[in-house]
Amino acid sequence: MSSTCFCPRCLSDCPQPIMSALRKKFGDDYQIVTTSSSGGSGFQQPAPEKKRKRQRFVDKNGRCNVQHGNLGGETSRYLSDLFTTLVDLKWRWNLFIFILTYTVAWLFMASMWWVIAYVRGDLNRAHDDKYTPCVANVYNFPSAFLFFIETEATIGYGYRYITDKCPEGIILFLFQSILGSIVDAFLIGCMFIKMSQPKKRAETLMFSEHAAISMRDGKLTLMFRVGNLRNSHMVSAQIRCKLLKSRQTPEGEFLPLDQLELDVGFSTGADQLFLVSPLTICHVIDSKSPFYELSQRSMQTEQFEIVVILEGIVETTGMTCQARTSYTEDEVLWGHRFFPVISLEEGFFKVDYSQFHATFEVPTPPYSVKEQEEALLMSSPLMAPSLCNSGEKNSSLDCLELLEDTETTTKLPAKLQKMTGRDGLPRKLLRMSSTASEMTYSLGDLPMKLQRISSVPGVSEEKQICKATKIITEPISQSVADLPPKLQRLAGGGGGGRMDGHLPPKLRKMNSDRFT
Repeated sequence: MSSTCFCPRCLSDCPQPIMSALRKKFGDDYQIVTTSSSGGSGFQQPAPEKKRKRQRFVDKNGRCNVQHGNLGGETSRYLSDLFTTLVDLKWRWNLFIFILTYTVAWLFMASMWWVIAYVRGDLNRAHDDKYTPCVANVYNFPSAFLFFIETEATIGYGYRYITDKCPEGIILFLFQSILGSIVDAFLIGCMFIKMSQPKKRAETLMFSEHAAISMRDGKLTLMFRVGNLRNSHMVSAQIRCKLLKSRQTPEGEFLPLDQLELDVGFSTGADQLFLVSPLTICHVIDSKSPFYELSQRSMQTEQFEIVVILEGIVETTGMTCQARTSYTEDEVLWGHRFFPVISLEEGFFKVDYSQFHATFEVPTPPYSVKEQEEALLMSSPLMAPSLCNSGEKNSSLDCLELLEDTETTTKLPAKLQKMTGRDGLPRKLLRMSSTASEMTYSLGDLPMKLQRISSVPGVSEEKQICKATKIITEPISQSVADLPPKLQRLAGGGGGGRMDGHLPPKLRKMNSDRFT
């Protein structure tokens, strides 16, 4: 049964029960693969599934995608700061609360005036000219409501007015004035703060759609662009960057969305922006950066989010404004650079915002900074001293020979290069004198006698070499006694044989006197 269903030509003819059994066995993602109608042997591959959109912590418009739940009894904290709670509400709820509060307050106070008139009997004797009511010409609830509106809005009394025969009315009048002032201050102040919030100012602060990684000033750099669309400036503008990335500590603790700081010039003051034209913000990737081990290949498997926060004072209102955005790993382009947007015109600089988000490819090494430093360290000749220090049994002369092989004679001055090329004697003396830190690489570091010899005109090179050899051997003979016993034995000879055949007569005589 199964062999019939797996035949490419018979897959479409499989009965429904067999197909359901196959889906049950292989899962719901089981699909029929058919051959091409042209008779080719290859199968038509199903269309690749689109990559699922990853959940963001901060949206591109700056909204934080976080919801608070299961607060329990903590909701009472919102009522303790009622003013901030009302300001943070959406506009539709603010308008609803504004209208509802005034409606309830007006109806309540109108009801109080109506109750006073009802208790005193003013409603029944309203048309009696000999009777003095609490409020003149209040016959029912609508007339009491109109009297309250005249009092609250300070329109001015005309047909309806309060009399001096009603002490309770005077007290209610004072209470109404105080309550009305409080309600006006609270609601009007809330609406004013709501309207003057600089959130809409952030709509004219632009961020580039993508971030780019490329070389700048010889260093691998993460870059993105910010711009200000208004002519009014952002005073004391400052930018910060956070890297959100989940990680696990060595103790096994899982930290979701761990926040790490990205240095965008805090130590140099580059984070303080003069935002009158679009600026490119740079983060140098070095050993202190969280992207120290990030490469073009590892970006395909990494999951992180870069949150950018731009803060400043609005010049026109003096209020602090904050604009936010974020970049996920899919929005970071490796090996790209931003197009220039500023051009010089006649008498001014022009900004072309049509190229604000545009990038172009540039040659960029696909390796991380750590891999580049390791490769540079392995290829550097400075690895030779570390090789000498790695062996505990290597003698100082062996290290000198290893350093001599790695160094080229072109690094020495011209006269020392000539000296080291005759009979091998000055080279060996230089090796021995290097243990006493007397080797010199430039004429400025040579002893005064050598400098005078090298500067005397008309002296042949053979005489200079002889005098130099004599001068160099003098400190060597004095420093042999200060060498360790092992080096003294090596200087006197290795493996039972001496080096007297390669030493000058004076040193040979000193060694024979020392070891006899």
